Amino acid sequence: MDNLKKSFKSLKWYEWIMIVIMVVIAGYTMISSFINPDSSSNPSWLTVINFISAICGIICIFFCAKASISNYIFGIVNTIVYIIYLAYWKIYGTMCLELLVYLPVNIISWGLWAKHRDEKEPEKTKSKRMYIYQNLICIVIVCVSAFLYHLILEKVGGNVVWLDAFTVSIGLVATFLQMLRYREQYAWWNITNVVAIAMYIQHFDPVYLTKKSIYMIMSIIGFINWWKLNKERNMKNE
Repeated sequence: MDNLKKSFKSLKWYEWIMIVIMVVIAGYTMISSFINPDSSSNPSWLTVINFISAICGIICIFFCAKASISNYIFGIVNTIVYIIYLAYWKIYGTMCLELLVYLPVNIISWGLWAKHRDEKEPEKTKSKRMYIYQNLICIVIVCVSAFLYHLILEKVGGNVVWLDAFTVSIGLVATFLQMLRYREQYAWWNITNVVAIAMYIQHFDPVYLTKKSIYMIMSIIGFINWWKLNKERNMKNE
């Protein structure tokens, strides 16, 4: 609980502003859907799911950007409710990614991060860096898996198939890099956030569009933070 309090205290003023913006947009959309069901493309009950996902999601990403281990508390909740949203809209690729990868990996990562705590700030984990050959392997994995998964999704059916396939492929790489505490996870998260924004522009959803836009901003901040943590506190790359 003390580490969770420290994580909240570490939030900057601009991060609190983004949280407020997310609460206002998600809350307004949720309330409007109950007052006037035609005002939203989502059913009223799904806007409640959206609200929970929006708040837990951005707190998770803010904490993760600071290498805070507490991010997994909110990340697991966000994953569960997001699965419901994706299932409703038949975005099967990303749904499978959330259910079969993000959920179990989040639980495993929580334990791994806790075993490699920063000496100065125990609420944080240590940041590692990748070598050139490791980055090249990741690029190959993303390209090949996106192509293969696209073929599967075309047969299964669903919406935004190509974007969905790339979201899955990039998300897989970024998730495992996050689990292993590599700072390069944020280069991939930035790409998947751009893809996700494209998805929610095509299928307009103000809550998730705002959420993913905030994710993209925090991915940039996260990369800077993790780079500094590795350079200043983990030169041995342990």
